[in-house]
Amino acid sequence: MWAMVVKEFRQVRRDRRTLAMMILMPVVLLVVFGYAASFDVSHVDVAVMGPAAESMSTQVPDRLVVDRIDPAGGRDEAVDLLRRGKVVAVVVTGGDSPTILVDGSELFAARAVVQAATLLQREMPGLTIEVLFNPTLDTSTVLVPGLGGLILLFVGTVITSLGVVRERQAGTLEQLAVMPLRPRDVFVGKVAPYFGVAAVDLIIVLLIGTLLFDVPFNGSVFTLALGSVLFLFVTLGVGVVISSVSENQGQAIQLALMTLLPQVLLSGLIFPLSSMGPGVRWIGYLLPLTYFNQVARGVMVRGAPFDSLLVPLGLLAVLGALAFTLSVARFRGFLGAGEAHRGGGA
Repeated sequence: MWAMVVKEFRQVRRDRRTLAMMILMPVVLLVVFGYAASFDVSHVDVAVMGPAAESMSTQVPDRLVVDRIDPAGGRDEAVDLLRRGKVVAVVVTGGDSPTILVDGSELFAARAVVQAATLLQREMPGLTIEVLFNPTLDTSTVLVPGLGGLILLFVGTVITSLGVVRERQAGTLEQLAVMPLRPRDVFVGKVAPYFGVAAVDLIIVLLIGTLLFDVPFNGSVFTLALGSVLFLFVTLGVGVVISSVSENQGQAIQLALMTLLPQVLLSGLIFPLSSMGPGVRWIGYLLPLTYFNQVARGVMVRGAPFDSLLVPLGLLAVLGALAFTLSVARFRGFLGAGEAHRGGGA
């Protein structure tokens, strides 16, 4: 028995990737949860519009940070501002009493606004609170679009990496080295089946979400489809890269989980970015799931116009191009060896 124990310890010591994951991952998760695991939103950006905007801006509670003041604006401008995701709430003055319009797609921030506005009603009894896009502040309304991204992330990263590394173990990738294929042909060929499966999964998830949980779909199907395609290119590219540096499926799963967990925790899918500590919040802005969440929630819940989502769509395009380039570079070594082999044979 002792010999078996010693043998296992030696094997674990030699597998440095597994050893590092066993030691570092709990520490990383502890630090991330310590800074990111919070539903409390202390600061929310709001706008104040209408004839009494200047005076009303001084009465806004401290946790509501006035981002802009527009005395010429009205309700239509306020709704458009919320639809574009510029602020979380808008105080509209004029008429009998002021009205606070709240973006319900930002669930935790919206709850913070409603709580602060309820306290403000004690001083201003005529104040009206109106939640748009998600009037009942349902959790499913904001979670289902993000869960669609999580499905794409799982298929694109985990399933793709396992499928490709399986071919590497079977020697299939070595056969590509003696075939007249360009690196981008190899990449497209590898990811095409997973792309199709992920697209079908996304459609199923969104259909179930809209039919079973009454999640609205207020925006453009084209905009959501474009965001999904760009996000898939990122996740599939990452999956191919993971498979190219993994020697077996166990290593592929480890690396895939190391890229998957931060995106689940730090993308705003569960915990709002605004409640995270500055030390970890910047990581969320480097993750593709962050921008897919912005696109999916913006399109489905708020009906955001295309031009208001250009920033997250553009960043997804940049990340997709980087993932594609890195994937092609990883396969270039295989194909270069194939060309050398064909040259030697000639």
